[in-house]
Amino acid sequence: MIEDKNPQRTPLSELGEFKLIEHLTDHFKITQKSTVKGIGDDAAVLNFGKKQVVVSTDLLVEGVHFDLSYAPLKHLGYKAIVVNLSDIYAMNAMATQVTVSIAVSNRFPLEALEELYAGITMAAKFYNVDVVGGDTTSSTSGLIISVTAIGEVEKGNEVLRSGAKPNDLLVITGDLGGAFMGLQVLEREKEVFKVNPNNQPDLSMYTYIIERQLKPEARKDIVELLKELDVKPTSMIDVSDGISSEVIHLCKQSKVGVDLYETKIPLDPQVISTCEEFNIDSTTIALNGGEDYELLMTISQEDFPKIKGNPNLTVIGYMTEEDRGMHLVTRADEKIQIIAKGWNALTDQS
Repeated sequence: MIEDKNPQRTPLSELGEFKLIEHLTDHFKITQKSTVKGIGDDAAVLNFGKKQVVVSTDLLVEGVHFDLSYAPLKHLGYKAIVVNLSDIYAMNAMATQVTVSIAVSNRFPLEALEELYAGITMAAKFYNVDVVGGDTTSSTSGLIISVTAIGEVEKGNEVLRSGAKPNDLLVITGDLGGAFMGLQVLEREKEVFKVNPNNQPDLSMYTYIIERQLKPEARKDIVELLKELDVKPTSMIDVSDGISSEVIHLCKQSKVGVDLYETKIPLDPQVISTCEEFNIDSTTIALNGGEDYELLMTISQEDFPKIKGNPNLTVIGYMTEEDRGMHLVTRADEKIQIIAKGWNALTDQS
């Protein structure tokens, strides 16, 4: 489904590892004061002074995390950076550097990797992070991308998963379920394409949810907004595996319970209509879909007036004593125990 607009194919063997690294990374410019030494040495050198250093690593594996039959390489490069930066922002920190490592099979020419790195470059520029290193090697199983993100936060301003207290409000950014439903549309069109390769799908009515899947954004703006509102969450986590899994992480690490209200879960109209089309329950998708990369947090009730009415933040529940358990309060006002059914990379296949 991806049209090859560049017929030129340069075998990677013509360059070798070091020339390949140089070719793909020589345009990265240093913009952060904390970057003392970037690409070109055994390790990056970063000077954070009195600030806390935050580091997170994620792995994207072809056939598990992405399908190149409908994921453009440029989008994939962008997404690889974004999913890592999301973890940094979930700590109430600002991302400053990333390292990018790839394992690639010989079916990929140089031009394919240029596309991948064009997406990486775009994300690095948009989020103002420096690409300071990485590694390349061969692969017998397609493309593998590993990104390590580094960030900084003033001492005392970091937000962990373990700080929630009973009566804290449970707050979510943005809306949920879009990335999963975008994936469902893409998978359906892939099957149609297999049957009829000449068929060109009209995806115009699914633009928002497909973008949520192929080109998500990390919520750097929320970290900035919270600072502006003078609100420090008591706990926070990014929504990569569905809010059922994430709220359980918060509850277990904070030793609290939760009442999460089904009627409060924010859903985009395109998610609702696509769920109806696929005959899937939208609440189930919001709870278990994953890959939304929104931020799920708890805040003190004292801070509620500061966020009230803000379109970026929705209160969806509140934390309770641990012995009261973790529950979804349904539209019928029934309590159902929350069970983690989010995506598991070690068992599920996309």
